[in-house]
Amino acid sequence: MVLTSEYLSISGNDLSAFTRKCEVAVEVEEKDVTTYSSLGWKVVIGGLKSGSLAIEWITDFAAGQLDAIMWPLFGTVVPFEVRPTQAVVGTSNPKWTGSCLVKELAPISGSIGDEATQGVTFPTSGAVTRATS
Repeated sequence: MVLTSEYLSISGNDLSAFTRKCEVAVEVEEKDVTTYSSLGWKVVIGGLKSGSLAIEWITDFAAGQLDAIMWPLFGTVVPFEVRPTQAVVGTSNPKWTGSCLVKELAPISGSIGDEATQGVTFPTSGAVTRATS
């Protein structure tokens, strides 16, 4: 699959038109529960789960555009939804949803002659779910 029409919504705002990269990542802590009965082999179980939403945007300062949408969300926990394509959710186009903390913004970033982009990573808050309907 080649990502050509990924969908990103934050706090109910479709931000796909500004998004050039989006990653949902989840992980679980590794807890060592090795005992002498494991005969020298390490034994691990999963602990707390966490996730992140990493995004690269093309910045837009026009009224009602990216900067105006994201600035008021700074420091708040908001819902997100990510899909591989903008098509309807289904078995071939699942969605990942949850909440994330808008903990950073980089409204002005770049060097002379660069396109105005910003890269941010938001930690998830609570469960990240996957659905096909």
